[in-house]
Amino acid sequence: MPGATPQYEPATPSEVKPPPAKSTDAAPPAKPPDVAHHSSGISKAPPSIPVDQIIQQFAQREVEFKTERENFTYVQTFVVQTIDSNGEPDGEYRMTSDITFTPEGKRYEVVTYAPPPTLDRVSLSEQDLDDLRNVQPFVLTTDELPKYDVTYVGREQVDEINAYVFDVGPKKIEKNQRYFQGRIWVDDKDLEVVKTFGKAVPDIRKGNNENVFPRFETYRENIEGHFWFPTYTHSDDVLHFQSGGVHIRMSVRYSDYKRFRVSMRLVPTPQEPQPQPPPQAPPQNP
Repeated sequence: MPGATPQYEPATPSEVKPPPAKSTDAAPPAKPPDVAHHSSGISKAPPSIPVDQIIQQFAQREVEFKTERENFTYVQTFVVQTIDSNGEPDGEYRMTSDITFTPEGKRYEVVTYAPPPTLDRVSLSEQDLDDLRNVQPFVLTTDELPKYDVTYVGREQVDEINAYVFDVGPKKIEKNQRYFQGRIWVDDKDLEVVKTFGKAVPDIRKGNNENVFPRFETYRENIEGHFWFPTYTHSDDVLHFQSGGVHIRMSVRYSDYKRFRVSMRLVPTPQEPQPQPPPQAPPQNP
């Protein structure tokens, strides 16, 4: 986002609103979990331009994408469920929020729907919510690139998109830093990241305190021009704790993207009339 770093502020109880009424004019929902994506399989065909050039160009495109996305408001719906041995949900955390701006242009998050959670077997930490904002919609910009090893894997057609495939992982894990480890798909025409699959690392284990993170898959869609914004993240994974595994399903939908513009009109401040000095008499000739 241009300007100051965005601030994500939870809503006070009075700001939490009931879910909006359904409307036939509403935007269509993001892809549901059961929509199949078709893949041609990865081939070892070499890229049409040098790999280093592809990496530098898509990282620069990620800078542009990150800046552009921060000019948009959108709705974010986050759902986590624990799944029992019969494959049915036995606990849920759900939150819908508006990612928006104040009239002064400060970016913030307002929770609009958050029913009481029913999760018993796992709990969500602040780190989980930070990963939701910063790791799952993974952005590999030129500033972040030196932190990662990026390895060319091959080519793959995903749906109608021909993509280069790269494996990505942190070179070194610094204390209190979060990273992405997995695979990314880059459109071979515009060199835009269109899909990611992986997980947030590292898992955090301190004594009996365990914070482990699922693998997830994020798809982007063309929202405006040639920019591809994340619209759907899905996870179906087993979290391995010392006490045993917990099967979870998670989805994040990003919808209703709208460009934010601030209309400003500068109006000159009225000036007080200034007193004029009295006229001076013309000099008299002696």
